[in-house]
Amino acid sequence: MQRVTQASVVVDGEVVGSVGGGDEGQTEEGGHLLVLLGVTHDDTVQKADALARKVHGLRVLREERSVADTGGSVLVVSQFTLYGDARKGRRPSWTAAAPGAVAEPLYEEFCAALRALGTDVPTGRFGADMQVASVNDGPVTILLEL
Repeated sequence: MQRVTQASVVVDGEVVGSVGGGDEGQTEEGGHLLVLLGVTHDDTVQKADALARKVHGLRVLREERSVADTGGSVLVVSQFTLYGDARKGRRPSWTAAAPGAVAEPLYEEFCAALRALGTDVPTGRFGADMQVASVNDGPVTILLEL
């Protein structure tokens, strides 16, 4: 998770999700988050919901505020490579990442849980080749695991 002033994700030349940068409906006061979401084999709907609540309430924005406080948006991008293991050899292993059939419903659940909390949640496109651009604020980057 990164605190950002703006971020966007492009698929096939088209912006499919963005936060900040003067977009309609964005808050001016608050800051936004970019969440790069990886799913592993033992993740569950309950973990996805708990993680959404954590992201929503975590006081990482300026003046120790949260997205819940400011109404900032959270851009969520699926990223299985977060579970890459490069400890051995020169080719990362992806065995810790859950397969798409498991990961996609949990990615969707995480996004839905954030929306249910009242958060604007633009997204990337699950499984697509995406170009992600961001302007980190601070920079603040936090690894969250439940």
